[in-house]
Amino acid sequence: MTPLSSYRRLIDLAGPTYVLVAFLGRLPLAMSQLGTLLLVSTASGSYGLGGLSAGALAVANALGAPAAGSLADRIGQRPVVLVQSLLGAAGLVLLVAAVGADAGDAAVVAIAAATGLAMPQVGPLARVRWRPMTEGTGPQQRRLVDAAFSYEGAADEASFALGPALTGLAAVLVSPSGGLVLAAVLLAVFGSAFALDGSARLVPRHDHAAHPGRLVSLVFVVLAAAQLLVGVLFGATQTGATVLATEAGQPGVAGLVHATLGVGSAVAGIATAYLPERIGHERRALVAALALAALSWPLLLVESLLGATAVVLVLGCAVAPYMIAVFSLAERVVPLPRVGAAMTTLASATGIGYALGSSVAGRLADVHGSTAAFAVTVTTTLLATVLMATQQRRLRTAVSDSQEQEPLASDLV
Repeated sequence: MTPLSSYRRLIDLAGPTYVLVAFLGRLPLAMSQLGTLLLVSTASGSYGLGGLSAGALAVANALGAPAAGSLADRIGQRPVVLVQSLLGAAGLVLLVAAVGADAGDAAVVAIAAATGLAMPQVGPLARVRWRPMTEGTGPQQRRLVDAAFSYEGAADEASFALGPALTGLAAVLVSPSGGLVLAAVLLAVFGSAFALDGSARLVPRHDHAAHPGRLVSLVFVVLAAAQLLVGVLFGATQTGATVLATEAGQPGVAGLVHATLGVGSAVAGIATAYLPERIGHERRALVAALALAALSWPLLLVESLLGATAVVLVLGCAVAPYMIAVFSLAERVVPLPRVGAAMTTLASATGIGYALGSSVAGRLADVHGSTAAFAVTVTTTLLATVLMATQQRRLRTAVSDSQEQEPLASDLV
């Protein structure tokens, strides 16, 4: 089965409507952080309050996602995602209303945090559905699951490029609140549609008391650390681009520079399905980490927005292959009853890494400029390379053990 035929088969199995809904359902999360920053900072005149509110939303979402994923493993995705979608949409609307009513700073930050806590992680939960959706495809199932994870990695990257762009466009055409209102509508409609899609019923519910699969292991800690590092890369790179754009007198261009990271990453993510199956995911993660290190160092030399855009675009080509390998490894080594919690935990690690990278790079940039922020990006890629290089045997052994102990869904019938 060729990669192209794998993608076609996945669309046949899931249906084009599901693919569209699952993509649009993840956009609100990508829109909410920038939308909150724009709305609160514009209304209050304080970038500090805007950043605090956006950070509260992002951190609360990162902390709450693993609990929501674990609950979805227990009772099913449908009720969890449906409630989260409706509460998250209501929270975004409430945040707009609170800012419009000149609510106190503490109230605005609290509402932002509560909204982030409620919003679903559609991308990670969509990954969980592919194994049961490909059930019954026989020997092709593993190839299809790998192709599905390649697509999901590309879809995530595309959403984090398109989401902020839609937020900025809505803010320009409507008002600073336009981005959050649009995100609320998308979440209420497509988040709910994702919850109610028939594929949600295919994901088996697991009684953790009866089937106590362990989520936290040394191998999973390694994978979570890998995602934390890529989150730091995101935060530091965006901060460096922002500082560089501000120094050039064009702060609004920073989002476009960072968006090119997602463009290159999305294209490369789709292409990973063309890699030979004999190349294990642990090896793919190592090669991608080496590519990140090799492609990031030119950031230390850039002095213009055009140069930064070109480097970031090329750097993005290694991001999705790295993340796809990490998520694929988690899907293989984590016990089946805990896959939902695993996917959302890895997404949370990325979010926490983003906040960490932004904070560290921002402080260094205050003193030494954009090059110092980009130095955080380069250092992070080196750490990712060291992590993957030293953990090859452990990851390979874990994958081998899981293949012996835990069959695919098609073998469980």
